[in-house]
Amino acid sequence: MIDLYYTPTPNGHKITIALEELALPYKLRHVNLGQGDQFAPDFLKISPNNKIPAIVDHDGFDGKPVSIFETGAILIYLAEKTGKLMPCKVGLERKTVLEWLMWQMGGFGPMLGQAHHFNFYANDRIDYAMKRYSNEANRLYDVLDRQLAGKLFVAGDYSIADIAIFPWTRNTDRQNVNIDDYLNVKKWRRRMFTRPAVVAGMKVGAEFREDLSNLNEVEWKKLFGVD
Repeated sequence: MIDLYYTPTPNGHKITIALEELALPYKLRHVNLGQGDQFAPDFLKISPNNKIPAIVDHDGFDGKPVSIFETGAILIYLAEKTGKLMPCKVGLERKTVLEWLMWQMGGFGPMLGQAHHFNFYANDRIDYAMKRYSNEANRLYDVLDRQLAGKLFVAGDYSIADIAIFPWTRNTDRQNVNIDDYLNVKKWRRRMFTRPAVVAGMKVGAEFREDLSNLNEVEWKKLFGVD
């Protein structure tokens, strides 16, 4: 059994989609971001960076429990544990999956997150920040669009690269991105939504979805770790 420490965010959805695709049994452990659960000492033991998601696999290495944080590490762990969603053999196919997984981790997710923050959440409307991150979001969508030209999935076959990238393409309006400008991405998104596990994974924990647009000052500070 896997304990998933989770809130229904793009990063959280990566892991629920993977777990649904792999048909691995898991139990949700809700982390309430608005209440600051991510900064609790017990959660810190599992996720040293105070970020969701994190997992505890009670059947980990040598059958002993193991905790894992960071979505890229979790996705690689789950793929290697099951032998699915990523080539096991070192070679071109595995290299490509890892490249696009790291592209999401290092650029697509963080930059879209910043665009989302400054366009939607920030108390101060900073024109420079909004333009900077919106422009970078569109540049990255163009990178993804070119990679998807002539392909069904990002790295060829369906993989953890698709699972990592997909949830971040959900709220394009808050990123100042017009999805119609990126037709290969648009077609890929539709293709992803035909997968039952993707749909199921995106629905997991819907009852925990918080209305983060109406946070009071204390909740806002807890969510973003502001003293």
